[in-house]
Amino acid sequence: MSEPSVPSSPPQAGTAGRPSAPWRSRVVVAAIVIASFLALAVADARGLGGAPPAWWLLPVAIAIAVGGVGELGTLLAARDLPLPGWFLRPAVVAVVLAAALGPQASMQSMLPTAGRAASDWASMGGPAVAYALAVGMLFGIEIVRYRPHGRALERIAAGGLVLAYIGLPLAFMVVLRLLCVENLGIEQTGPGHLGIVPLASLVAVVKAGDIAAYAVGSLLGRHRMAPVLSPGKTWEGAAASLAASIAVACAVPGLAGTGLPWQPWGGWPLFGAAVGAAGMVGDLAESLLKRETGAKDSGRSLGGLGGVLDLVDSLLFAAPVAWLLWVLGR
Repeated sequence: MSEPSVPSSPPQAGTAGRPSAPWRSRVVVAAIVIASFLALAVADARGLGGAPPAWWLLPVAIAIAVGGVGELGTLLAARDLPLPGWFLRPAVVAVVLAAALGPQASMQSMLPTAGRAASDWASMGGPAVAYALAVGMLFGIEIVRYRPHGRALERIAAGGLVLAYIGLPLAFMVVLRLLCVENLGIEQTGPGHLGIVPLASLVAVVKAGDIAAYAVGSLLGRHRMAPVLSPGKTWEGAAASLAASIAVACAVPGLAGTGLPWQPWGGWPLFGAAVGAAGMVGDLAESLLKRETGAKDSGRSLGGLGGVLDLVDSLLFAAPVAWLLWVLGR
């Protein structure tokens, strides 16, 4: 989530002390997004309707995949790199679904504890295979339609970027939801059950950092962190973001309400710091994409919040870090 431009003085509220229209729009859209995600997360955690773990949230991941591919494709087209969206959309969705439908998920209930730990490491095997196959098909598309000086290599590289930037991080999020799933039914009550905590901890830590960065950067930000790349981001906002991420991470065990079989490697403060920092890098990475393509936002599908990538940019870089820390912590 991007910060506003650094003000010369604290921003003024709207008329008669009320927030300005853009701020109201941002708050309303953010509230709808948060409420919708929380409702789906609760339904998924409880296995509402007998749904297996992750299946209430998979439509969200698929919607982000499809919308993100469209937005990134539009950005790259501005650099004269039109990509085959008809192929990349289903390819990215396939990478995401491979994380939920891979054989490692169905084998979890049959493995002893040591075997489940090994399976956690192998859980990204399905998405990796789907990614490799998709890249191979990108080569095939360019082979079929090859023309001299047609920038085939640039399109292949850009297509691989789309798959890696959107598909693989979303797959990491799905796998976080399925960490230590002991069966594919709704009765997730075994001694090694983690439930939705790994995924929820990622989202809570990153979004707490986003909100703190925006609020503190708006009100107190004076020292630009990346003046050329993203003038709105400040060191004050970054410090607040990191502090909020660590604080929320340390609160996760209490909010989870039950004893967890294990915690992320290095403990919760390290989890908050590492995942929060990765989220900030993800935000800057999207700023780089937009700066290079001359765009202010990745899209307008979320009104005041911008596009889909503007909403999830920090999560895309933080998800692999969160997954690694959880798996190392077993």
